[in-house]
Amino acid sequence: MSFGRTSLGSGATTGGRALGAGGQRPLSDINVTPLVDVMLVLLVIFIITAPLMASSIKLDLPRTDAGQPNETPAFVSLVVDPAGKVFLDEKQVTPEELAARLAQVAARNKDTEIQLRADTTVPYGKVVELMGIANKAGLARIGFVTEAPPRVEAPRSVN
Repeated sequence: MSFGRTSLGSGATTGGRALGAGGQRPLSDINVTPLVDVMLVLLVIFIITAPLMASSIKLDLPRTDAGQPNETPAFVSLVVDPAGKVFLDEKQVTPEELAARLAQVAARNKDTEIQLRADTTVPYGKVVELMGIANKAGLARIGFVTEAPPRVEAPRSVN
């Protein structure tokens, strides 16, 4: 009786696995790379489809006028040209007419904004006078309309 290797080799008795002194051991580690790949693909799919699913919910919302925004913001245009002439909504007015018309506007809506356009050569005192007339009429919201300076590109250095 012999207790060593047979002439057929150790693979014949163990189902093809080499378990001898120089043989390989069976691989018992789990390869997680395919699992991670599948999980990342699923994550990307959920990230892309989640916003689409949220907007696909159909609701029949109640209707009310309470939360409606104003159709258009109310404003009047007040212009002072280089000669000092005053225009309200593109019609020339005197200071007395301006006070009366602004009082009418304030009676309709106190939140009406005045968009003030004044030439750069108009004295500061004239602008302050118009602001005072508007304030006495009951209009406190004044927006100063300006133009953005021309955009100048920085010179490029040549290396």
